[in-house]
Amino acid sequence: MNVEEALTYIHSVSWKGSVPGLSRTRELLSRIGDPQNKLKFVHIAGTNGKGSTAAMLASVFRAAGYRTGLYTSPYITCFNERMQVNGEMISDGELAEITEYIRPHAEAMHDHPTEFELVTAIAMEYFARHNCDIVSLEVGLGGELDSTNVISTPEVSVICNIGLDHTEVLGDTLEKIAEAKAGIIKGGDAVIYRGSESVERVFEQRCAETNTRLHRADFDSIRLISHSFAGQVFDCGARKAIELPLLGEHQLKNTAVVLAAVDALTAKGWNISEAQLREGLRTVSWPGRFELLSKEPVFIADGGHNPQCMAALADNIRTFLSGRPLTALTGVMADKDYVDMYRLVAPYITRFVTVTPDNPRAMKAGELARVLEVFGKPVTACQTVEEGVTTAISQTEQGGAVLAFGSLYMLGTIRACVKARQ
Repeated sequence: MNVEEALTYIHSVSWKGSVPGLSRTRELLSRIGDPQNKLKFVHIAGTNGKGSTAAMLASVFRAAGYRTGLYTSPYITCFNERMQVNGEMISDGELAEITEYIRPHAEAMHDHPTEFELVTAIAMEYFARHNCDIVSLEVGLGGELDSTNVISTPEVSVICNIGLDHTEVLGDTLEKIAEAKAGIIKGGDAVIYRGSESVERVFEQRCAETNTRLHRADFDSIRLISHSFAGQVFDCGARKAIELPLLGEHQLKNTAVVLAAVDALTAKGWNISEAQLREGLRTVSWPGRFELLSKEPVFIADGGHNPQCMAALADNIRTFLSGRPLTALTGVMADKDYVDMYRLVAPYITRFVTVTPDNPRAMKAGELARVLEVFGKPVTACQTVEEGVTTAISQTEQGGAVLAFGSLYMLGTIRACVKARQ
């Protein structure tokens, strides 16, 4: 099996979203020797920010000298990004070899695994083969019934920002969504992103039921010192002048979550010095999150894809792009709350250029263009993402900026197109 055959096999597995539970993942992992039981984890759930938080934690662990696994989704440029060891993504050869190893075990199951369950099993085997000291493990969807939740008690459970997304699966209130995500809390320590009292009560109750120590991120002491496209410098509690290349106020809050998680880990005996912590944060890389792709013209890519992300994006526009004419290069999944999404950023946009992201759930560019006409701005629909990049740049006047957002599924092509022009 080569990597093309492996990816064809992985993507051919049918999702079975209507079948709840972790039984398939547990059975598949049991058939291959339960590699997850050889590993330690920081388990990260949340609606927004969990990828950035996972990447920051992995960067800190690497700076501290630990052999570090990172499991995230979705990917931007290639599938292999989803599982990494010490910042290096899985090779094509090893991805093919592990998939071929697991395939007969998956096919021997009466109830075959879903795609994400299969990918999770591949990742667990990969991390175990590389003898990872710790894995920064991002939840796929929800928490309690997500296939990553087959792990035993993690070193720390982390809950990031909670918002209304995937409501058809997780529930139609923040409290119901929080309950689903709280399912990863099962002893030890848990760190939460600060939210409403009712949401925090959900986590408090879960921690009490599972005898888990609850730690709240410190947002009150965050003080921004400076910011530019190169990054941000800020204080948080007793820690002064922390350097972070990720942009936006929400990333400062995500960092506060990371700091609380690291403090909980060091209290348990993990050796992470202050210098290593700062180095990990200073050198973290997490593409597609208000990422500056080019300075001339200014071209920024952001994977924001729900109303909460759009609120953060609007904050970043006011902070980093104030006064610039903005061309929005955008595409969206048809099942997203796209009207509310665009309403939050439309006042800052000069014109829209629409594209169709590379995903079966994507809304067609022409249909999205008709939706966006309600905002009274010029709209151009493009046949391809490549055409969208060229059109957006050509329509942006001197001193303006292109802002690509709406779906992570188009950012890989956008990043490649912008890079090719440089």
